[in-house]
Amino acid sequence: MFHHPPYTSSSDVNKEARGGGHSARPQEQDLAKLLEERQTHSRYRIVVFNGHVHNYEHHAHGGVHYFVSGGGAAHPYLIDRAPDDLFKNNAVNYHYLLVTVDHQQLDITMNGLDLSKQKAVWTEPDSVKLAASSKTTVLGSSR
Repeated sequence: MFHHPPYTSSSDVNKEARGGGHSARPQEQDLAKLLEERQTHSRYRIVVFNGHVHNYEHHAHGGVHYFVSGGGAAHPYLIDRAPDDLFKNNAVNYHYLLVTVDHQQLDITMNGLDLSKQKAVWTEPDSVKLAASSKTTVLGSSR
């Protein structure tokens, strides 16, 4: 868990046009390369949680899942989803992540708040189930 994401659909270029944005920085990108290299030789799972970008994102590279959870109280950023972003909703995504550990499985569910109908409605637009061993295939994926 660290603040700046190594992968993001956001961009510094979009700050004015989209209400804010941040590009991935080289130091976090280098850390991601190290984590992905370690994941290929490990029996444990590496999952990374970040903030900084005021929206939700879900990326997977080299067996590592990366979650950007910046959908709290701050002004949200509208972002154009990168092709590798597993979550495709370009809307404002107020949300929280629920992480459940159960024996040999990790469940991560994005709980999204939809305010479009003048009433708060909670949804689960993204979830993933990961087996404990990186040598095991992913049990579930984004909805």
